Amino acid sequence: MILEIPSDLEGERLDKAIAEMLGVSRAAAKQLIEIGVTVDGEPSKANRRMSVGEQVVTPPPPQAVALEPEDLDLTVLFEDDDVVVINKMPGMVVHPGAGQTRGTLAAGLLHAYPGLEGVGSQGRWGLVHRLDKGTSGALLVARTEESFQRLTQALRAREIKREYVALVEGVLRPPTGTIDAPIGRDPVQPTRRAVTPDGKHARTHYQVRSNNESANVALVDVQLETGRTHQIRVHFAAIGHPVVGDRVYGSGSTTVSSPRMFLHAGKLTFSHPGTGEEIAVSAPLPDDLQAVVDDLPEVVEE
Repeated sequence: MILEIPSDLEGERLDKAIAEMLGVSRAAAKQLIEIGVTVDGEPSKANRRMSVGEQVVTPPPPQAVALEPEDLDLTVLFEDDDVVVINKMPGMVVHPGAGQTRGTLAAGLLHAYPGLEGVGSQGRWGLVHRLDKGTSGALLVARTEESFQRLTQALRAREIKREYVALVEGVLRPPTGTIDAPIGRDPVQPTRRAVTPDGKHARTHYQVRSNNESANVALVDVQLETGRTHQIRVHFAAIGHPVVGDRVYGSGSTTVSSPRMFLHAGKLTFSHPGTGEEIAVSAPLPDDLQAVVDDLPEVVEE
């Protein structure tokens, strides 16, 4: 699509200009820019200030997918009138997208909680954050618009604590650390993410539960400070310790077999949007991943 900047958008950011001209959200406009937008023939970033008459070439906006409620099996870890915490099953896509319009967690939530419609964003009603398809565990949902606004603001302010359990390739030392490296689209494979100089700030903290030298793996507790797409997977792969079972970022250097990617969202801690009370919700390690841990030889605790 070819757009020309009108006088009323003089001085506005590129993402806002695209949002205004295409009638989409700022988030959708930023996604288009990440896919590939040019201004007068040159690639441009979202924060570029626009001038009248500049020509913007952008991919067409994706068509909104209508979300239909579906009666799906959901496991609730916590709920009240304001929030729900779901224990997401592995293999379940959180919300509709390219190639996946049915069987999503969002559709199951809309069936179980019809009042979610209108809370948050179209097609992903109530969802405060997301988990990758292959990741299991605790996921936070707002049941009212007021709760959604408060929780998403808390997420942006890094006030929601998200803790994961991962089994990674290789013995990991020192036993505690922080991975601070920007994440952007992989310049070679755009469907992947990578540590890139011009990527978005991303920060991951970890604590080794146990190193297993015989199996050449480490069981690690991970805490996200930021929430970039595939952040844990990309960060650990970048330091040479990819998540076991990760077919996208893994190296296969361990003989340990996992039925799926060994990454589980084990705990969420947040301030209740209505009462301010601290809520901590845990999701136990699923049986399939626990079996992998139980089969490890001679685990040596740090």
